[in-house]
Amino acid sequence: MTEATVSAGYAGALLDFAISKGADREALLAQSGISAGDLMDQDNRIAFTRFVALMRAGKVLLDDPALGLHFGEAVDLHDFSIVGLIARSAETMAEAFAQVNRFGKLVVEVEGVGDGDRLQITPDEDGLWLTDTRHNPNDFPELTESTFARMICTHARDFGDVSFIKAVHVSHDAPAYAAEYERILNVPVTFSSDRNALLIDPVFLSIKLSPSRGYVFGSLSKHAEALLKDLERSKTVRGQVEGALIPILHTGDISMELIAEKLGQSRQTLYRKLKAEGVSFEKLLDELRHQMALHYLKGERASVYEVAYLVGFSHPNAFSRAFKRWTGLSPRAARQRG
Repeated sequence: MTEATVSAGYAGALLDFAISKGADREALLAQSGISAGDLMDQDNRIAFTRFVALMRAGKVLLDDPALGLHFGEAVDLHDFSIVGLIARSAETMAEAFAQVNRFGKLVVEVEGVGDGDRLQITPDEDGLWLTDTRHNPNDFPELTESTFARMICTHARDFGDVSFIKAVHVSHDAPAYAAEYERILNVPVTFSSDRNALLIDPVFLSIKLSPSRGYVFGSLSKHAEALLKDLERSKTVRGQVEGALIPILHTGDISMELIAEKLGQSRQTLYRKLKAEGVSFEKLLDELRHQMALHYLKGERASVYEVAYLVGFSHPNAFSRAFKRWTGLSPRAARQRG
């Protein structure tokens, strides 16, 4: 079984947060088994066990048993990962959670989720629950703490006094610092529950986030944002299709039917128009992925692992095979060549 990992950005964010609170950098690295070089390369993955060791070293060095909560309270997802940017580019909160599920492994791989979503929304007699379904959560409850604190505190920063989260359940026992849960989460907390979940107002999922269509891509690069605008102005059908594809390329939800609907025409009409311009939808999509992959790899903000998902691949191995077909090189080798 492949060892679970976290992104170098996630580990680096925790390291930087602990240092900002007074922990010694060298002691944190030594006790976690993480090297400074591991965190300098954005393509690196850090063993999950070392991330756990880093969290627990920080708790001891800072004498802060609630470090997981405090990390989630202070540091937003978009501060250390493009996953946060992608979630903010969604039209609704429900779509944002769908994207967090799709891209979540970029930040942290967890045991026992398999091909299903880690965060699942399910109703019962009490209401609507957003449940973290990972296995063995009590082996590392700090991940539950930081995840829920980050969700709730980011929500509070974005929406102010309007609260759509009504309660929190966690499966681990109440710690000595349970009062910090009440202060940070600001909702009733049930410990030793049968679930790790947030009770949410159903209205929460339909909240409109009103993103800019180029938000993710503009945040990663001005060139990509400009490309999107140019394509939207294009008079060719190919340009119109590419302009419709770029904002949703990262979702993996790509089909000719969907793009035809976005352009206000039937699939057959779009097929005929593209054929008249000498291109098929499949070829256009493949070439666009190639173009965008090269562009992102030339930048410095997205890792190879992240680029794979940004251009619509469900797994980095599939991206690597496609990239070698396009260029004869691996993505990492192409990045090193510049």
